[in-house]
Amino acid sequence: MNRNTSLRHFRAFVAVANAGSVTIAAKELFLTQSALTATIQQFEEAVGFKLFDRSTRRVVMTHEAQRFKPQAEHILRQFDSAVADLESLAQGRRGHVRIAAAASVTHYFLGHAIAGMRADYPDITVSLHDAASEQVERMVEQGEVDFAFASPHKRLEELVYTPLFEDRYGLVCREDHRYAQGRRALRWPDLSPAEYIGFTADTGIGAYLRQHADRPDLFANSGNEVSNTSSLAAILKWTGGYSVLPALAAARITGPELVFRALTTPALSRQVHLVTRKLRSLSPGSELLVDYMLRTLRQAPVPDGVKVLAKG
Repeated sequence: MNRNTSLRHFRAFVAVANAGSVTIAAKELFLTQSALTATIQQFEEAVGFKLFDRSTRRVVMTHEAQRFKPQAEHILRQFDSAVADLESLAQGRRGHVRIAAAASVTHYFLGHAIAGMRADYPDITVSLHDAASEQVERMVEQGEVDFAFASPHKRLEELVYTPLFEDRYGLVCREDHRYAQGRRALRWPDLSPAEYIGFTADTGIGAYLRQHADRPDLFANSGNEVSNTSSLAAILKWTGGYSVLPALAAARITGPELVFRALTTPALSRQVHLVTRKLRSLSPGSELLVDYMLRTLRQAPVPDGVKVLAKG
């Protein structure tokens, strides 16, 4: 590729590809139409093939351009993320931190950590995303967030996973359900598939149980699934079924109506990790928030079945 090719060409290509129009893309980039057309032509000469088929009204990506577009967008995201990191370093104790975390982690630990940091450093702002584990890993990999607190889903090579805590899986049901009766620990082989309400496969809980529970019959009926604990709580209260989830997640919804019971044979547990990008340093604001999170983990009370793993 021609050494004169630059991010300017990538931005021009992506803008035209998304807009389907040189005129619209030029306005978005604050360029003249002729300047943008010239940039696209330079890029086509550099790569050695046409990027767009042009008509009087629209431009359409060629097959080669369609294959290249995801790579171009990834490169631009990585570059913009790197620049944002440099800006955060230059700002010192000012800046913006972008995080993704499971709702249960936010409820018990992260919310307290954010409040503590904001009290001491009010000029650092935070964006918090609640997303499924598979989405969380993609967000960290592509630089959409600075880091995350989540269970590993695919363990991507581009990411670093640092254990923070683990919690044991157990059964949650209404207090009047037969599984809520007695003191003996419940066993996986004894669970009825008909009443089971599961988690979708794109969630950390759903993916882990499908791999480790050794009860494929529980997951055969994909209609009885949820993607978050809030929806699960409502369904359990109304239908009288049961589900299986980690102790920390269960603690958000158990109380007068729903109870949590230990589950054995096998006894399963999940780990929640700090997820960061490999070979990328955290900004000062991000490092501060991680420190406050670790402090909270060491000091805050935890529900039964939760064990803190973080050191230092």
